[in-house]
Parts: sequence; C-alpha cells; structure tokens
Amino acid sequence: MNKAQLVEAIADKMGGRQQAADAVDHVLDAIVRAVVAGERVSVTGFGSFEKVDRPARYARNPQTGERVRVKKTSVPRFRAGQGFKDLVSGSKKLPRGGEVSVKKAPKGSLTGGAAATVKKAAAKKVTAKKATAAAKKAAVKKTTAKKTTAVAKKVTAKKTTAKKTAAAAKKTTAKKATAKKATAKKAPAKKAPAKKSAARKTTAKKATARKA
Repeated sequence: MNKAQLVEAIADKMGGRQQAADAVDHVLDAIVRAVVAGERVSVTGFGSFEKVDRPARYARNPQTGERVRVKKTSVPRFRAGQGFKDLVSGSKKLPRGGEVSVKKAPKGSLTGGAAATVKKAAAKKVTAKKATAAAKKAAVKKTTAKKTTAVAKKVTAKKTTAKKTAAAAKKTTAKKATAKKATAKKAPAKKAPAKKSAARKTTAKKATARKA
C-alpha cells in the first residue's frame, strides 16, 4: 500500500479524499519534524518513532568486498507496539468490521508533542524571516549612510578647493597690485637725478661764461 492507497482507504471515514490526504500529510509531517528534532514519538498500541545515532564504523562493500569506513550518522527507527506485534504474529485476530482495536494514547503519550514541534518550527521560520528583513533594512541604511557621507565629503572637498583657488587668486592679484605700486613709485626716483644733472650743467655753463 502506498500513500495514495492509504488516502483512499481512509477517505470515506474522513469525509472525502482531500480531507484524508490532508490528515495523512499532517500526521506524517508532525512525526518527521519531531524525530528530526531528536524527540521520541510514541503511539500506544501502535509503536514509537525515534532518532538513533550510529557511531563511525567499518563496513564492507558487497560488490568489491573492500573495507570502507562509514561516517557517524543518525537514522530514524520505528519500534512496533505490543498490540501491533500481537496482530501481526496472529496471537490476536483482526476484527472483521470496524477499526483495529488499538488502545487510545493517554494525554502526553505523544512524547515531545508533535503539534508543539510544528508550532515551534513555524515560529522559528517567522523569527528567521523577521531577522533577515531587519538585517536587510540595516544593510540598506548603512549603504545609504555611506553614500551620503561620501557625497558630503565630495561637496566639502569641492568647497575647500574653491576657497583655496579664490584665496590663491586674491594673493596673486594682491602681489600684482603691490608690484605695480612699487614700480610706479620707483620710476620718478630715477628721473630726479637726471634733472639735477641737467641743472648742474647749466650752472657750470653760466659760471664759465661769466669768467670769460
């Protein structure tokens, strides 16, 4: 019997094929999640599911006979309950009609709580999604802050360069103005000796003329 046949077998009792398929899926999902988490799922009269750790060991390849080292691993294990064993061995007979007489599991016998495991797994997924979203937002904020800082630095650098350029231009202009003023002041000083020299020559000529 495969899963589809199992669904068909309980479809009438569940009120439809879809309801039966959902029930089977939920039961199997709960069992698998609990066992993967290392919990033991026990159904009284039917059996128990649990996770078993196998240590590292050596085994032989059946095809080549070569000795191979097998790594440490974990495997699922199912142990049939006494009621299930009795029915299979024939010490108890299956009822002709109705359901198999398996004792109902008392409250808390489903160790680990498969439903609680499912809820925990869902909560973990939601928490992981929230954490991922928060991390993405933080990364976006950091990137935006870095870009803003870089732009601010560029603007500041441009302003500083402009200020330096303006200051340099002012200094150059001031130097040129100072040089022009100095040149203008020095020029008359050179002409003055020439006038004095001419006056001296005229006085000398007049003195010579008087002596003659």
